[in-house]
Amino acid sequence: MDMAMKVGAPVIGLNDSGGARIQEGINALAGYAEIFQRNIMASGVIPQISGIFGPCAGGAVYSPALTDFTLMMENTSFMFLTGPAVVKTVTGEDVDQESLGGASVHSTKSGVTHFTAATEEEAMAMIQQLISYIPQNNQEETPRVECTDPIDRLEDSLNEIIPDNPNQAYDMYKVIAATVDNGEFFEVQPRYAQNIIVGFARFNGRSVGIVANQPSKFAGVLDCNASRKGARFVRFCDAFNIPIVSFVDVPGFLPGTGQEYNAVILHGAKLLYAYGEATVPKVTVTLRKSYGGSHIVMSCKQLRGDINYAWPSAEIAVMGASGAAAVLYAREAKQIKEEGGDAKAFIAEKEEEYSKLFANPYQAAKYGYIDDVIEPRNTRFRVIRALEQLANKSLTNPAKKHGNIPL
Repeated sequence: MDMAMKVGAPVIGLNDSGGARIQEGINALAGYAEIFQRNIMASGVIPQISGIFGPCAGGAVYSPALTDFTLMMENTSFMFLTGPAVVKTVTGEDVDQESLGGASVHSTKSGVTHFTAATEEEAMAMIQQLISYIPQNNQEETPRVECTDPIDRLEDSLNEIIPDNPNQAYDMYKVIAATVDNGEFFEVQPRYAQNIIVGFARFNGRSVGIVANQPSKFAGVLDCNASRKGARFVRFCDAFNIPIVSFVDVPGFLPGTGQEYNAVILHGAKLLYAYGEATVPKVTVTLRKSYGGSHIVMSCKQLRGDINYAWPSAEIAVMGASGAAAVLYAREAKQIKEEGGDAKAFIAEKEEEYSKLFANPYQAAKYGYIDDVIEPRNTRFRVIRALEQLANKSLTNPAKKHGNIPL
């Protein structure tokens, strides 16, 4: 690890460990702490990847947790701070290794692992693929490969992908595949917080990080887990000079006590902070809904978004038409109802009025918050042109020890 820092090379750790050796006492703990300190110092300087190839318990799971990406083997690897026997002793809970800390748990429920693999060969191939998208260290530019996909390729399917019904879902993976080089997308955490999609792709041969809302999962809303997942990915991209392309279709944050009690305010603020702090090129494409706080959080112009595009189907507003009409005209509707009038028809009329005003991107474009309204089939070319334009972007944050991200 010391040598990797000196020469600016990534570190890949292959882990299969029972934790600290009890007989060694404090020396074992000191040894672990030496590794953790190096993980911390290397963070944001060189990429760090952990492969979990067997059981990892206690201190052995903290090093992977400090690294950028973790891969677990299905059915043969486990990660937990305290094993099933200790859990039974302390809490009385009966649980097996797989249910406590298996790959299925950490890839879907906790988000601790980013990738899972069925075989060791598949695991090594995934690590190789991941490494191909990222630079060797924070001083390097992103890797560039020869592009065989025409940069001005038009994708007519995108002109038809947004349903006429604003409440109907569509698959964001189709949008990503239609715009990136050769349809190749390397997804990170594909089974966790599926209402947001993050991963690596290339535009004109150059690596980018993609962040996209997924309307076919929970309507693409942001919640605690999606916010954390997005924020960490954005911060990784920023640390290693990887431009960020965001595809936005977000109706808001998920409401309810479950989210509020789990601090959705703080988790949402992490994504907000990550985008606002990032100095890499940021290109945002708003496809459909972009409402309220979630509009701000998804790389808006005021969070230093460099080029912000919108499709003609974009709706950028404080909230949806039905909610807005109900709030704005509640008093009038109540009065009409008391007088025996048709309050529902009145609200419906106001909804339509609000929709005409805000269910389009032109209000935002009028103020310069959207740089251009683009034809969907032309998205690939416009994103590539924006990234080329931003290739030499130079932006620095104020001098400070470090910010205090809302954790």
